Amino acid sequence: MIPLSQYVLDKMLGSLVRHGHLQVMMPSGDTHRYGNEAGRLVTVRLQDAATVRHLAFNPELALGEAYVDGKLTIDGDDIHGFLALIVRNVRSVTRDRLWWHLPLFGMRTALRYLMQNNVVEKARGNVAHHYDLSGALYDLFLDDDRQYSCAYFRAPSETLEQAQAHKKDHIARKLMIEPGMRVLDIGCGWGGMALTLAKDYGAHVTGITLSQEQHAFATQRVKQASLSEQISIRLCDYRHVEGRFDRIVSVGMFEHVGPRHFDAYFRTIRNRLTPAGIALIHTIGWTAPSEHTNPWIAKHIFPGGYVPTVSEVMGAVEKARLWATDIECWRLHYAYTLHHWYDRFMAHQDAVAELYDERFVRMWRFYLAACEQTFRHGPQAVFQFQLSRSIDAVPLTRDYLYETSDLDVSFANARRMADQAEPPTCFQTAVAVQISL
Repeated sequence: MIPLSQYVLDKMLGSLVRHGHLQVMMPSGDTHRYGNEAGRLVTVRLQDAATVRHLAFNPELALGEAYVDGKLTIDGDDIHGFLALIVRNVRSVTRDRLWWHLPLFGMRTALRYLMQNNVVEKARGNVAHHYDLSGALYDLFLDDDRQYSCAYFRAPSETLEQAQAHKKDHIARKLMIEPGMRVLDIGCGWGGMALTLAKDYGAHVTGITLSQEQHAFATQRVKQASLSEQISIRLCDYRHVEGRFDRIVSVGMFEHVGPRHFDAYFRTIRNRLTPAGIALIHTIGWTAPSEHTNPWIAKHIFPGGYVPTVSEVMGAVEKARLWATDIECWRLHYAYTLHHWYDRFMAHQDAVAELYDERFVRMWRFYLAACEQTFRHGPQAVFQFQLSRSIDAVPLTRDYLYETSDLDVSFANARRMADQAEPPTCFQTAVAVQISL
């Protein structure tokens, strides 16, 4: 007789996986196949009955935990192929096909405001969970500037370092930085943006972070660069900042604010800006109806994290009486960035295991691969919101962002890509975004 949990998991996968070719080897020895057999076969092996039960009744949490614990293995360790198959199918499924999980989905959605109530002390603990890990870990897979956010690829052959430099340049252009301007960098990370705006654009930057590790590292970088008179790095919550600034920048921090605090965040932006000031908020965004944070990500990677929809962001922007002078969507640049990070991480996995252990390696491998596939096949993108208190703080067209040479490079890349015989890659689509601006 088939165990109930195996029966439930079989029915769930049968409803979920309609495209691709998935084979699941149960602990009992039974083999089940799903999908339309398109593409290469992905074979998954489940090691025990407890894993089957967990996957059947709490799949969003169980999938990552089973992989990390070695209870779910993939032939050839094809984590990208497996996750791509799952994400593509989840993207196309309607929730009524998984009706037995509706109570769990509903509970998580109802509790998200409680779970993501990032008051100051909780926010500090959430930041420490991820960003106060060993700096040696981040040196192994990030670029030389430790940019831990989406890069901006202007050509497919660019290195990660080049693309991250383009990201900072693109943001500086949107901020229209001039020498002597006072800039607030909310969530300044390891100081890369602050250093660029001070050294290359002559700004005076106040960077704030809740991470002890980032604060110490960024402060040391500022000192080594002899920019202590231009840059101040502070351990401070955004709600406690005082004074007015000509420009405000926040890259990869808004995902940690939580929906209960969106209004307070954008009120802070307005109150800290000068009347003609400009702010640039760079954040991951959700392009489907709002959902709860994936429970595995919330538990193991980013506690308190939440990816907002554009409508959620704009509702808070409107309440703060700010002008959205520009909204830009980077559809696939983060998938490309994550692929670089994943390759670098795997090239140094032995060093990561020495810092932590093999289980940590598997956890971060799953995290990086899952995020890449979600940006490739799921409803996630990166948005940049350019905001101001004034209707005329920035030019009325985007011409100021792009030099003629930039457009020539973009059109040349697009023409070369269009001539290729292979189907469009993620980067080809990303270049099309830039050309359409």
